[in-house]
Amino acid sequence: MLIVDTNVLVDVLEDDPEWGEWSVGRMRDLARVHELVINPVIYAELSLAFDAVEDLDAAIADLDLGVIELPRPALFLAGKAFVRYRRLGGIKSNVLADFFIGAHAAVAGCPILTRDPRRYRSYFPSLRLIVPDAGTPT
Repeated sequence: MLIVDTNVLVDVLEDDPEWGEWSVGRMRDLARVHELVINPVIYAELSLAFDAVEDLDAAIADLDLGVIELPRPALFLAGKAFVRYRRLGGIKSNVLADFFIGAHAAVAGCPILTRDPRRYRSYFPSLRLIVPDAGTPT
């Protein structure tokens, strides 16, 4: 199982001129060896780009993505990561989506395909992240 982050999916769905090719290629390669999944947080983030739930569900099906629930231990860990974030000077007042996604991957023991590893690396350093190489467009 591998969690696909929202930014990668937006690249694919919007055929991003800078990142679309990288994101499509990585998803294709990784789908050969992993079940690609999203969770309800990623689903909610993706919903911003769609007018109807049926359209979003169709896009998820077309991308052959599974949708899996967040287990309670991941929710707990997300809260703990947020406490650490606040203690380190973070200014947001609600638990951030990246904390739910990172905690989910940490509890499930699976990697994340993402273009934005910053918070994952800071708050979940043991996660395996699949990110662009240094030579990939930024």
